[in-house]
Amino acid sequence: MTTSYRDYTSTNTQFTYDMRNNLFFKKDDRNFIDALGIAQLNTLGNTSLLDIFLTTGNVVEPHIHQNAAELVYCIAGEAIVSLINPFTNQLLNYNIKPRQVANIPQGWWHYEMALTDDTHLLAIFDAPVPEVIFGSDILRLTPASVWAHTYCLDEAKVKETFAPLTKTVVIGPPVGCLQQGQLPDRAASIQYPYYGYSSQLPDSYGYYDANYVQQGGYGQHPVYQHPTVYPPYGTNPYHTEYPPQPVYPSY
Repeated sequence: MTTSYRDYTSTNTQFTYDMRNNLFFKKDDRNFIDALGIAQLNTLGNTSLLDIFLTTGNVVEPHIHQNAAELVYCIAGEAIVSLINPFTNQLLNYNIKPRQVANIPQGWWHYEMALTDDTHLLAIFDAPVPEVIFGSDILRLTPASVWAHTYCLDEAKVKETFAPLTKTVVIGPPVGCLQQGQLPDRAASIQYPYYGYSSQLPDSYGYYDANYVQQGGYGQHPVYQHPTVYPPYGTNPYHTEYPPQPVYPSY
């Protein structure tokens, strides 16, 4: 963490935040991304997070982070994290399950695909706000004539192929896609034992709540349309009750 010159006595200093209040992107109620950056939590320093929820076959589209490295931690479900090593020109695929990670160095081309429903990933960045360039924007904003001329392609076919890309995809395939592509085999690059952690997230947490409303891009606050209610301590499967304190004899 870099040296901070924040006035920690200020009443505006923030030490906690509910990520459900900052929706970065929503495809549907089970495929969406919440974000946390310095705009939401001003004591973060050089750290930020994306909280990613995916169902089987959904992909965080190919992209790069030009200002940050990314560590992907699997909380639930199963995913393939794929990246291209620019020094070896190799496509690397890493199959991760709960409590396993994959690391993407700064500026490397990569993407993540869910292999099970209720896949939950946490992407951790070493920047207060990770910048991003999405593959769908590169494809749709580069003129078809440039693709055709550079790679000796049929310009009409290029236009036809990219015509459905009218906006940034973020989580693909786009809604309404009729193609039924086959999911890739589980990656052979590295295999971990399966530890048996459940991939099922309880609906009672509101993660799949239809009242999420996307408003703008990263760093802008959407409105969560009803108040946050946290479950009583001990009902959350991610926590346990404190053990009873021992009783010591008095002397």
